Amino acid sequence: MSSRSDLFRTALAERVLVADGAMGTMLQAADPSLDDFQGHEGCNEILNITRPEIVRGVHDEYFAVGVDAVETNTFGANLANLGEYDISDRIYELAESGARIAAAAAQAWSTPEHPRFAIGSMGPGTKLPSLGHVAFATLRDAYAEQARGLIDGGVDVILIETSQDLLQAKAAVIGSKRALAAAGENLPVIVHVTVETTGTMLMGSEIGAALTALEPLGIDAIGLNCATGPAEMSEHLRHLSRHSRIPVSCMPNAGLPMLTKEGAAYPLSPEQLAAAHTQFVKEFGLSLVGGCCGTTPAHLAEVVKAVAGSPIKARRPRPEHGVASLYSAVPFRQDTSFLSIGERTNANGSKAFKEAMLASPLGRVRRDRPQPDQGRGPPARRLHRLRRP
Repeated sequence: MSSRSDLFRTALAERVLVADGAMGTMLQAADPSLDDFQGHEGCNEILNITRPEIVRGVHDEYFAVGVDAVETNTFGANLANLGEYDISDRIYELAESGARIAAAAAQAWSTPEHPRFAIGSMGPGTKLPSLGHVAFATLRDAYAEQARGLIDGGVDVILIETSQDLLQAKAAVIGSKRALAAAGENLPVIVHVTVETTGTMLMGSEIGAALTALEPLGIDAIGLNCATGPAEMSEHLRHLSRHSRIPVSCMPNAGLPMLTKEGAAYPLSPEQLAAAHTQFVKEFGLSLVGGCCGTTPAHLAEVVKAVAGSPIKARRPRPEHGVASLYSAVPFRQDTSFLSIGERTNANGSKAFKEAMLASPLGRVRRDRPQPDQGRGPPARRLHRLRRP
């Protein structure tokens, strides 16, 4: 397992990899019965036990179009989602079985010239620690249990995805690292945050805050997935490209979802998704690309044709050393040129000093971005979006 993980790290540094992230979309198309769900309708992870051939079939369809990696059917194998069905005691079982299916598919499709990989998917659940829904330590330990199942099942990579709360993402990273240490493994850990159409994560966090908070945890790559299509991700990817010292990835939806009589529909064609990734790879030096909700094997086939195996464009990141609140990052280096030497030395408490501080980045509220209380409504109202359609 470790050698395959090392192989993944090497590939991630040398060439553009393509991965799928639309397991839920494909499983719905298979139309499993209520019995297949053991009475837990909509709990896709149960299918790892009852209908493993359906899950394997999804992996095979994506591998057949040339992707380098597939995600396990374990997005919802977490404390909150399984808790909704009163089966949170099955986290390990469902994570391990999903990992085993994906790992077997990856092994079967691998060749010396084209190794394939199984990515262990860890979704956010609907209990966010920043809102007090669950204690941080409880969530961390539950993620460690999920990671233990993924590791034992044979994944090559752990992907913490669709992260909407920085505390939730931290709990998942720390839990995963603890499980890896206990197993004596060193799998890569990747984090994908989800930025809404408002320009921030669900909790109001900007992409700069996410990078500042998560990169120091020793993750192997950072990126974006879900919620929007590639057009809405562009500027956030630009920030990561300019400042991230680790590889950057992107797995958008097939455009912004539209509600129809048949449910959510995604407007982006395979050619449009491929064109977007071609531009992203060229402009932002992405290392891992793919698709999330609404992206079919046809979408990924076009992405493979467009960018798979391409050399990664060299980036020259300029890290911004600083700290982050839940909402934004503040660099340590501040511009104090608005004060004279005498004022900087002696103006403590003076009117000039206070006025100058109010005008500085530390003293003013940014007016060019939404604030947490400016019209977006309570985050809890949008928690239903944390379950992948």
